[in-house]
Amino acid sequence: MQKKAMQPAKLDLARLNWDDLRFFLEVARTQRASGAAKRLGVDYTTVARRVRALEDALGTLLFDKSRSGGFILTAEGQRLLGFVDSIETTVQSATEQIANTGHALSGHVRVGSTEGFGCFFLAPQLARFQDAHPNITIDLLPVPHFVSLSKREADIAVTLERPEQGQYVYTKLCEYRLKLYATADYLDAHPPIRTTDDLRHHRFASYIDDLAFSHELLYLERAVPGAVSRWRSTSAIAQYFAALQGRALAILPCFMASSDARFVPVLPDDIVVTRAFYLSCREDLRKLKRITTVWDYLRAAAEANRAFLMGDGDHMAWVDVKSS
Repeated sequence: MQKKAMQPAKLDLARLNWDDLRFFLEVARTQRASGAAKRLGVDYTTVARRVRALEDALGTLLFDKSRSGGFILTAEGQRLLGFVDSIETTVQSATEQIANTGHALSGHVRVGSTEGFGCFFLAPQLARFQDAHPNITIDLLPVPHFVSLSKREADIAVTLERPEQGQYVYTKLCEYRLKLYATADYLDAHPPIRTTDDLRHHRFASYIDDLAFSHELLYLERAVPGAVSRWRSTSAIAQYFAALQGRALAILPCFMASSDARFVPVLPDDIVVTRAFYLSCREDLRKLKRITTVWDYLRAAAEANRAFLMGDGDHMAWVDVKSS
C-alpha cells in the first residue's frame, strides 16, 4: 500500500509550537520515538503526537516511518535538522552566558569513552573534577563501541581514532601502552616464559576479531604471532577479569593492570603495544564554557599522568582544579 503524501500547505507560524522542535530533534538523533521519549522523560504517544503536530504546522513530511527502520529523516527533515541543531546550540550558549553571570559554572556535560579508559581513568578523574565544579553534571559513557557526536550521544568523546571529517574539533589526548600480563598463580602453574617463542605454549584472553569496534584493538596477533586465544570478548574489562582467574595471559592497558598487585608483567621489554587516545567534540559546542572547562581538565589530567599511562608508574596522579 502506497503512503499518502502530505499535501503542501501554507506555513502558519501561529500553529507552530516551538517546543515541538525539541521533540523533533530527539527523534532525529535516536531514530526511534521510544528512544526520544526516554531521553525526554515522556511517553511514546506524546512524542509521536508532537512530531505529527510539527509536520502539520510546517505542511511537510519530516520522517519516513516504519517498524523495522524507525523514524528516518526525509530530505525536508534533514534540512530542518541543521537549523534546529543550530538553534539548540545558540540557546545553550545564551543560557550559559546569562545564567552563569556572577554564579558558579553549571550545566550538563556528557563524556563518551572507550570502556577501559572510561572506567579505570576517566571515572576517578571526573569524580575529582566535581569537587571544584559541583554544579556541572557529568554523564560518563564508558562503552565498547563508538559514540556519535553528530547525534549528541555525547558532547565530548575520547576515541582510539581521529574523528571522521566534519565540523569537529579534536586533539591528541595522550599515548598509552599495553603490556602482557599474568597472575603469579598462572605463572607458577604453567611452563616458564623466558622468550617470545615460549608463548606458543600458552593461551590468551583477547578481543573477538570480527566484533572489535576499532582495528586498533586487534593487536594480539601482531604482538604475539601465532597466539592461541580460546577466551574472547568485546570488552577490555571482561578480559581483565578473565586474566585474574589465572588461566590465561592478556595484553592489557598499563593504566588498568600496572596498579593491580595481582598482575605480573610478562616479557615487559619485548611485548609492548603503544596506542593513542583522541579528544573530540563538535565545533559549535567547543565554545561553551562548561565544555571548555571539562576539555581542559581532561587534557591536564592526561598530561599529569603521562608516566602512569605509559606504564612507567603505577600510581594515578591528580590535578588541582580551581573552583568555579
